[in-house]
This record gives sequence, C-alpha cells and structure tokens, in this order.
Amino acid sequence: MSDSLSIRGATVYDGSGGPGRTADVAIRHGRIEMVGRMPDRRSSRTYDATGLALAPGFIDLHSHADFTLPAFPGATNSISQGVTTEAVGNCGESPAPLSRDPGLARIRRSEARGMGPDLAWDWGTMAEYLARLDAARPAVNCVPLVGHASLRIAAMGLDDRPARESEVRAMREELHAALGAGAWGLSTGLVYRPGIAASTREIVEVGEPLRQARGLYASHVRNEGDGVVEAVKEAIEIGRRSGARVQISHLKAAGTANLGLVRDALAEIERANLDGLSVNCDVYPYTAMGTYLSQLLPPWAEVGGAGAIASRLRSTDVRSRVAIDVRDGLPGWNNYVAAAGGWDRILVASVADERLRPMQGRSLKDLALESGVDPLRFSLDLLMEDPLGTNVAIFLMAEPDVDTVITSEFSVIASDQYGVTSDDAYVHPRAWGAFARVLRRAAQGELLDLPTAIHKMSGLPARIVGLPDRGLVRRGYIADLVLFDPSKIKDQASYELPNRPAEGIDAVLIGGRFAIERGKTANIGLGRVIRRSGQFEPAP
Repeated sequence: MSDSLSIRGATVYDGSGGPGRTADVAIRHGRIEMVGRMPDRRSSRTYDATGLALAPGFIDLHSHADFTLPAFPGATNSISQGVTTEAVGNCGESPAPLSRDPGLARIRRSEARGMGPDLAWDWGTMAEYLARLDAARPAVNCVPLVGHASLRIAAMGLDDRPARESEVRAMREELHAALGAGAWGLSTGLVYRPGIAASTREIVEVGEPLRQARGLYASHVRNEGDGVVEAVKEAIEIGRRSGARVQISHLKAAGTANLGLVRDALAEIERANLDGLSVNCDVYPYTAMGTYLSQLLPPWAEVGGAGAIASRLRSTDVRSRVAIDVRDGLPGWNNYVAAAGGWDRILVASVADERLRPMQGRSLKDLALESGVDPLRFSLDLLMEDPLGTNVAIFLMAEPDVDTVITSEFSVIASDQYGVTSDDAYVHPRAWGAFARVLRRAAQGELLDLPTAIHKMSGLPARIVGLPDRGLVRRGYIADLVLFDPSKIKDQASYELPNRPAEGIDAVLIGGRFAIERGKTANIGLGRVIRRSGQFEPAP
C-alpha cells in the first residue's frame, strides 16, 4: 500500500474528552483510515508507539504568528510542543488587509513593529497576503482572522474618534472580502489603539458579514482589570447582535485587587451559552501577561501611534502628567504598573533594536537602578529609543485565577505567542511551553485529567472555529497528530531562558507526514493556510 503509515500500540486520546484506549492508527494519503486493532497488512511504514500517548494535533486559538511566519516560516516553537494549527490575526491585529494608500500602509507597518520582523508589506488584500503565507510553507497550519485595527487603519488611519458611516462601510466591505478569501472571522483589541476608540455599535456594524459567514468574533476585551466582567458582557452582546460565535481572548483579571473576578466573567459566559449563544475563552498557563511597553502609558499618551508617542515624550510637562496618572490612575484605565505592584514585576521580554538586547529578561527596576534613574523615566526613555518595539512581561495574575479559567468547561489552552523571529528569539515562554506546561500537570494528575486537557487543545478549539475535519482522531479526519510520552512531557521555557523546547514530544504529523520524528525535526514546512469554505454571497 503506497503513501500509508501504521502507528501501532499507542494509547489514543481522540480529542473528544473520552478516556484513552490502546489502539493502532492507520493513515493513508494524509487522512486517518482506521482506528482500532489493525490486522497484519502491508503499509509503507510502521511506527512503534508503545508507551506513548497519541492525540490530535493541538490547535492554538490565539497566536500572532501571521506577523512572523512569512519571514521565518520554519518556527519550531509550536510544533515542538505538539501544535499543528494556529488561529492567527488576533487582538485586532492582522497584516492584511493593507491600504493601497502609501501613508496608511506605513502606519500599519509602523504599528506592527513590536510583533516581529519587518515584513515585505507588498500585499493589499487578505487574499494576496494568504497566498504569500501559503507560499512561505509555514511550519504549522494557519487559520486566519481579520484584525479590526487593520480594517480601521486602512479606512481612517489612527484617528482617535468614532468612525463615520462611510468608514464603517469601508471596513465592512473589506471584512466581507477577507471572509470571501477564506478568513474565519473578526478580531478586536479594545485596549489598543486604534480599537480603543471604537464603539460597540461600530464593531457590530462592521461585523455584519459574520452572520452569513457563521464567523468567529475573537476579542481582547476592553478591560481586563476591575472592569473585566462588563467587558466580557460587551463581547457577548456583540456576538448576540452580529450572530457570531464569541471567543474571549486570554481571559484574566489583572491585578491582585481583582482576584476572583474571573469567576464572575465565567458566569457570564455560562449564562450566554445557556441562552443559546456560543461563547468560549482561551487562557495561557502563566501569571505574567505579555504586551507592548507602551501599554504602561495612560490612554491619552498613546494617541497617534509610535511617532506621536516618541515626540510627545520629549516634553517635560507630558512626562510629569504621565507620572501623576501612573501614580494615581484614571477611571476605566488598565494601569498595569499599579496592577503589577511594582516595577520589579515588569520584565523586558523583547526589543526590536538589536543594540538593546542585553535588556531582555531583566526587570525595569533593575535596569533603571543600573542606569541611575527612576523606573518610569527609564521606561519613557526606552519608549523613545525603541518606538513600539519593546515588549514586556508583567506579573499581574494570581495562580488560582489562572487555574480557575483553565478548568472551566468553556476554556481552551492557547499561547498568545508573538515575536518568534528565530529559534533563539527572546519571547514570553508561553511561545515554547504553554501546551506542554498544561500537559505536564495533567499527566501528573494535577488540575485536569489528560483526556480533558487534550480536548481543550484539540476537539474543543476545532469545534469553536468550525474546522470540519481536524481536532479528533477519527476515520476520515486529516492526520494532524501528536505522539508524546506522558511520563516525560514538560515545558522547559522560562522567563530567563524563554526559547527552550518542550521535552517528551516524540512525533508530530501534519497531513500524515512527520514534522517531528523520534524527537527530532524531520520536515519543517508542512503547514498551509486553512481557508474557510462554503457559499458566501457578494457584498450588496
């Protein structure tokens, strides 16, 4: 039998949440042909998986790899922990659509500086970008979302105001075209510029095509601190009014004063599902979030983007005002410095300017002391020196809250990875360890059992997106699979050494071919763009 593979003797966890069972898996022409006791028969290859767990390839619903894979398609951080498919274009950020207006295109390019390498940026439409991403032969499959911020920049730049009717219409038409090109939904980042200026009504009106497309609405909600419950309610209302399925991005309650609020947010999600909506969330298993250094600024200081921020911070009066707001806070603002509880709990995770790389992995407090200035001044100087290029890890979540979200029936595991521009790039450790970190605990009987953990990484995310033939180990499904040793699986990435691959992954298959075999890289470049299919009427 040509183009066939027999995996024998593994404990199969099929992704449904059901218990594992010893079985053989036959693969032919990239799809699962049989699961069960396999009679002796000819196949081109047999793979002995005795003692290993076999699961569907993991699906990461929150990734920003669309900003890195075109330039660095061979990223092994995902497949090395069993991820075979990633939903990209999250938090309102996607490389496309890109305005044909050179000035607006430059704004989009500048605002993406902290996400990864400077891409070619020679596409316009989502269709053109997806063709480019496909041609790059990425290491993983990609499920594209359309970023609301990208739509807004293409329609109106960084204007800090409500969108006009003509601008809403332009954004809606671009979304419709992107969905027609194969995108799966719309994402928003409502704590970032320019999304922060968008009203609920704007997002609903822009998102009208989601109803017909049965698309996904993924949201980095408007407040992840003391206003997280109201912010989750807004996302649910947008889903209700647009007819979209809702995915709450990296659900958290930032700041020790907000410990326990995730339970209230999860209660809203449960209530929405009981009302007949489809609402879920994702979570990464770490107590530090990752974001731009500019997010330490009060909202008024971020207006206008990278160039305006750097120019504004030259003013002594502006710096004094920033200092007062950081000290005292502002109504409705996620003051991350206060939420973290100190500058020692904010690390420089990555920088765009290579000259600044010795700062990576160190706290703003220590760097400021070394420079002989206070931490705020050091941070403002760094914002001027590396405009929108510096990312930070901020320790502001409580472990019990993170565990509460992980164990919720409505959550899936995700990485929120970005900035993987090489295999030794300095990033948040979640880029290399999020899935292995949860599997380690599950394999040791902590927090989740293994079938449930695998379900949250495979069957459930596939159902949320609507992927018809992935996420389960079943006959006819595409053979995206992972084999791992439950006794050895663990994450190794840390904040000090964030690019260390997970241990315990024996093999990863994408479309029935080995990306990793016996723990070693075999074939990088098996991924492709997974486009949404189905009838979609032309825009009226």
